[in-house]
Amino acid sequence: MTYFSKLIGTGSAFPEKIMTNAEFEAFVETSDEWIRTRTGIQTRRIANLQKGESTSTIAIAASRKALEMAGISADKLDLIVVGTVTADSVMPTTGNLVQAALGATRAFSFDLQAACSGFLYGLSIADQFIRTGAVETALVIGAETLSTLVNWQDRGTCVLFGDAAGAAIITRTTDPKHSILGTRLYSDGTKGDILKIPHGGSKIPHYLPEYQHKNHTIHMQGQEVFKLAVRSMIDSSLALLSEHDLTPSDVDFFLFHQANVRILEMCMKSLGVPREKTWINLDKYGNTSAATLPVCLDEAMRQGAIETGNKVLLTTFGGGVTWASGLIQI
Repeated sequence: MTYFSKLIGTGSAFPEKIMTNAEFEAFVETSDEWIRTRTGIQTRRIANLQKGESTSTIAIAASRKALEMAGISADKLDLIVVGTVTADSVMPTTGNLVQAALGATRAFSFDLQAACSGFLYGLSIADQFIRTGAVETALVIGAETLSTLVNWQDRGTCVLFGDAAGAAIITRTTDPKHSILGTRLYSDGTKGDILKIPHGGSKIPHYLPEYQHKNHTIHMQGQEVFKLAVRSMIDSSLALLSEHDLTPSDVDFFLFHQANVRILEMCMKSLGVPREKTWINLDKYGNTSAATLPVCLDEAMRQGAIETGNKVLLTTFGGGVTWASGLIQI
């Protein structure tokens, strides 16, 4: 028997606090106009740690919405994968926290770290488990509280990021048409310096004299990231489409990583994507790393922009560096 993976549910969740561009003016040299014109971002969500908001809490909330859409209970899940760079703790994993909260007693779970590509990496891994017959139903999550990793004095990065979680449930099918048609995953460690968090890991842990808190935050070479992100997302998208004898005109809907409106516009222009065939929520949430694609997918599904039978192309670029594309027929 040949198995494929079918998308049956999506969900998204956010912290309560909405932070506007104007709020940055109190502690960093910037303005609402400067941020909007250069990034397209107007607001973002920020987790309140004192109120108990964290990566796991929003991941759990998004998962419950996905389960509700899918019409299944958590005990039907066999696998939970969480893409995140902001896990609640090293141990237990965010995946284990989600599993416990949902009561997904059958599922094995783990976290993976591929930065903004985390959701597509997780989706590809879950798809492979399903195709082999080892798993029947999987929950894939992209969840981040990047507000815990930004340098709030660096205007080049602190205005860009926000907190969110998105989730998707895929299950076994024998129908190759309505399924995950394919994914392509990439990485290039030689370019890791352009987007990194240098301190805080096992090489320079917080208790060493050389540890600096400002280096346990996101460091980005903006122009280099811009150029590589555009080229990588375009090339990986075209490669995946070519693998299936398709062109961009054969795709019904596109979901691009929400990092910067100029990156979005360059990708849309290069692939010939009209505005009505894509989803943009960057203005509301900023860059939420691994959460961006599943949040876009959930919003587009729930608001009817993506319909049954549509071919949907997802593409992303992340720190370290990683990038990926995926093609789903709903």
